[in-house]
Amino acid sequence: TQGGQAAFAAIAEIVHLLDADSTTNWSAVDLEALRQHLIDMDAVTLRSRVRQVRTAGGLVMEVTGTPGVAASVRRMVGAHAPVLDALGGWHASAARIPGGMRLTVVASNPADSAAVARIRGLGFIGLMTEGAHHAQHHLMIAKGAGTHAHVMP
Repeated sequence: TQGGQAAFAAIAEIVHLLDADSTTNWSAVDLEALRQHLIDMDAVTLRSRVRQVRTAGGLVMEVTGTPGVAASVRRMVGAHAPVLDALGGWHASAARIPGGMRLTVVASNPADSAAVARIRGLGFIGLMTEGAHHAQHHLMIAKGAGTHAHVMP
């Protein structure tokens, strides 16, 4: 049911939601900020390089790329690590490295083999999807509630 390219379809869906909401403040709407965020998501998902190394209780992921991709990685991973950490069941942290970010995720209980296996099975991109907040996050960006919460650590 998507209307073409994924980012275009995501923006079209947001426009539909904004149109359906009688309280939309069109003077605050910033679809360009959402487009920039989707560019970051695309770069991180499709153009970053990920080196994953098992560590006691979880995984250390070095996510790097060209200078433009590295900037996207820093915004996305830097913002998502605290979201992951707040979910419970594991501890997540991010640190800036040359060309990108290092994301470390370990089980709250390193002896919990199922939790460790889940972290390792999800890997970098699976962990980036955790939290089920993306659709709401995109709507908030579009509504102008902060250009986006992604910061560079």
